[in-house]
Amino acid sequence: MSADRDQHLLVFAPIGRDGPASAELLRNARIDAQVCTSLAELVSELNAGVGAVVVAEEGFFAQDTGPLTKWVERQPAWSDLPFIVLTSHREQPAVVAWRRNLLRALRNVSLLERPIRPITLTSAVQSAMRARRRQYEIRALIQAREQAAQELERLVVERTRALAESNEHLRIEMAERARVEETLRQAQKIEAIGRLTGGVAHDFNNLLMVISGGLDMLDRQADPERRRRLMDGMIQAAQRGASLTRQLLAFSRRQELTPEPVDIARQIGGMRELLDRSLRGDVHVQFDFPDTLWPVEVDPGELELVVLNLAVNARDAMPSGGTIMVRAENLSNWKDDEIAGDYVRLSVIDTGTGMTDEVRLRVFEPFFTTKDVGKGSGLGLAQVYGFVKQSRGTVSIESELGRGTTIALYLPRSAHAASRHQQHLVDLHRPRPRHGDEGRVLLVEDDEEVAALVSEMLRQLGFEVTRAASAAAALGALADGRAVDLVFSDVMMPGGMNGVELAREIQRRRGDMPILLTSGYSGAAVHAAREAGVRILPKPYRIDELAAAIDAAKAEGEWSRARSS
Repeated sequence: MSADRDQHLLVFAPIGRDGPASAELLRNARIDAQVCTSLAELVSELNAGVGAVVVAEEGFFAQDTGPLTKWVERQPAWSDLPFIVLTSHREQPAVVAWRRNLLRALRNVSLLERPIRPITLTSAVQSAMRARRRQYEIRALIQAREQAAQELERLVVERTRALAESNEHLRIEMAERARVEETLRQAQKIEAIGRLTGGVAHDFNNLLMVISGGLDMLDRQADPERRRRLMDGMIQAAQRGASLTRQLLAFSRRQELTPEPVDIARQIGGMRELLDRSLRGDVHVQFDFPDTLWPVEVDPGELELVVLNLAVNARDAMPSGGTIMVRAENLSNWKDDEIAGDYVRLSVIDTGTGMTDEVRLRVFEPFFTTKDVGKGSGLGLAQVYGFVKQSRGTVSIESELGRGTTIALYLPRSAHAASRHQQHLVDLHRPRPRHGDEGRVLLVEDDEEVAALVSEMLRQLGFEVTRAASAAAALGALADGRAVDLVFSDVMMPGGMNGVELAREIQRRRGDMPILLTSGYSGAAVHAAREAGVRILPKPYRIDELAAAIDAAKAEGEWSRARSS
């Protein structure tokens, strides 16, 4: 296998123009892509060295895939060649069964449903090539280790029996090195999946914005025509979301947390109504919180989402009903391999079916699930893991088949007392009265469905709305002298200028103009917005959260200055 071909991409799409078009697109992205016109040519090129393979599934119809399957099976231990399969909307039982067998045979597969945006295909290929590059790095480490082992064996033969103890010590070090390499490989694999997801997270949150915001607005709108428009938008968003989720093969949640001192007993205890609505009638929840429980330093809203997530998982593990115990206890001077200090252990315990050791070791992997298709995304426990790690804690799981599961969150003790007022998830449903003439808002949003919904929300709050589809259009509207009291802009937009850059330009031109930003994927945007001194509202948001963000802008003094000018 040639090292020059380690980053060589093969494209197999013999029907139509998908093959040449995909190869040309990828070459423009500086990816060395080669089109294969037959299965035999594809297998031959695989033997010469390859970084990743892009195939159209229809190219395998009525073909003998045996040589390709044997090549995949004969890969060395370090190799797991990534395949990117371009699939279609065909959902006939026979096609679904054939597709399932194909995925099982190819092993390391990413599915992209056509039509595919160029950036999605390019991002998927680049992520696959990065993952393959790590495999070649591991190959080099294995070869180096094998050479070192051979040299070590030669020395052992030559040396006397007095060196046996030193030889055993070297063997232990080699075993530890192999364990660390395996841990690193798994971490890098999850990181690569996270980068792939980031490219579509913004669009996915736009869909959630239309659905959640539309539902929030539906019972506030009496006009049948407007209700119909809201319903149509939500239906279209749901259909687009179903298609998008099939393309997500990994998950990386980059949520900006706001930790604060939290009283677990009061915060989780206040979820009783929400948990009762989310669980079946034959599933009961019990709380066990001692009076001396310490406050913890976490984001209270994210903590509630994690507990709700774990409770729903426990419910699904108890098909015949049962009891979920939510228990907390103080751990003074706790120490293990990952954390040390004062922690509170928050456990969610069920009496369900339990899980095997194999499943238990994989439950925190993104998109790993044992549920039926359509019953779970496999992202829930990955989200729990990410939240706890981001909160400077850790998580453990104990489970036994037929005897239930215990998931324990180790959360850091807070040095400060918890606030007496703590908001719960159920508080988000409180109504907000409509104001009168609140002012004029310039809404900058490129997505038509999101723009229509947000415009309706702003009007419901009493604002006059002018919409611009790009940063350039927004600057043009401000240059025309149009009366604007607040600019509300998305962060990610086409046209070469994003929302943060737009905010900086507005600040340069009109330093007294209040600005509010929003984003569905704001990991880097949060930091940039803070540097620019601009507030950011994460998507999806409800009408009350939008109103609160505008109120915050008023409190900072920028709004009143704009109104008086």
